[in-house]
Amino acid sequence: MYLSVIIPAYNEEKRIDKTLRGVHSHLSKQKYSYEIIVVDDGSKDGTTKVVTALSIPGLRLIHYEKNWGKGYAVKKGMLEAKGDYRLFMDADNSTAIEHIDSFLPYFLKGADIVIGSRRVAGAHISLKQSAIREFLGSIFRLSTKIIIPLQIKDSQNGFKAFSAKAAELLFSKETIFGLAFDIEILALARKYGMKIEEVPIEWKNDDQSRLSGGKMLKAVGEVCKIRYQLWAGTYGNFPAIHK
Repeated sequence: MYLSVIIPAYNEEKRIDKTLRGVHSHLSKQKYSYEIIVVDDGSKDGTTKVVTALSIPGLRLIHYEKNWGKGYAVKKGMLEAKGDYRLFMDADNSTAIEHIDSFLPYFLKGADIVIGSRRVAGAHISLKQSAIREFLGSIFRLSTKIIIPLQIKDSQNGFKAFSAKAAELLFSKETIFGLAFDIEILALARKYGMKIEEVPIEWKNDDQSRLSGGKMLKAVGEVCKIRYQLWAGTYGNFPAIHK
């Protein structure tokens, strides 16, 4: 298997059909093998029913009853995937699957992780977030920069690809399942000495996605927990993957 696409979903019955059809439409034109994994994170709506009704080759569903959080869903999908390269993307399709075409060449040049960025040269935001959401996001970025400097301009965009080796190393150690799970994964990647590339993307905000002040404060708390766990040695050893 060449590429695995993991899509975490929670109450996405209204958006998941269009997203999956778009992903399949693009990947079916490629010469490599692929799979699409939807991880239903304990949805209370008809997400599972919508996914199982689709006749898309290579599509499979992982479903569990309890809502654990996006980070858990991504972890579940990444560790069950079979692809040499493993991408997770959001169910709202805010970053289109076509961007994977510009990601894959970086792996051939030695990258372990390639992440979509809204904050590097060449990126384009076709529909911006609300002022309050952008304000909350800026507070979170500043807090993260102070607590865990990652030297990454956009850690939170939900379009990230990993080599199989990187995915299995990182997600097996993941402990944060809320909004800050990306921070934990990238912090662990830095500890392993992994090569991370940020690639410009076109991004479109979805008005159905929400970020409240309470969620932002909880995410900052998660970042503090990551910082403590790094200091306490909770994650164990980090042998360099590039020698």
